[in-house]
Amino acid sequence: MFMGEYNHTIDAKGRLIIPSKFRELLGEEFVLTKGLDGCLSIYPMDEWKAFEEKLRALPLTNKNARTFTRFFVAGATNCELDKQGRILVPQTLREFAGLEKDVVLTGNLNRIEVWSKEKWSENCDYDDMDSIAEGMQDMGIII
Repeated sequence: MFMGEYNHTIDAKGRLIIPSKFRELLGEEFVLTKGLDGCLSIYPMDEWKAFEEKLRALPLTNKNARTFTRFFVAGATNCELDKQGRILVPQTLREFAGLEKDVVLTGNLNRIEVWSKEKWSENCDYDDMDSIAEGMQDMGIII
């Protein structure tokens, strides 16, 4: 399980250090793709394969299913760590997530999210957490 929050920088060439605690769980090869809310997601290969199977099961006749699949798969790229524990984030994905210098990597159970520091700050407004928690009860989450 991925958890925690780490601040790093992305260099001018698009190289990003993956925290050592995350590296241990990622394995040799993993997938980087667009994520929801304007971040990027990094999936270990076994989690990506499970997600991919769910996408394959979606009906091609459903436009939303096609769009959803395209969103995640079209920009996806296989990654490997270099000797310094970095990955190269393609320009298209850097632009999508607004990654310029300061980056926040967060663990989110089965994946890592990569955020621009600015977007992370905007999306971490937990003022309404009580009402969100109440809504989670409808999904079977009881605190």
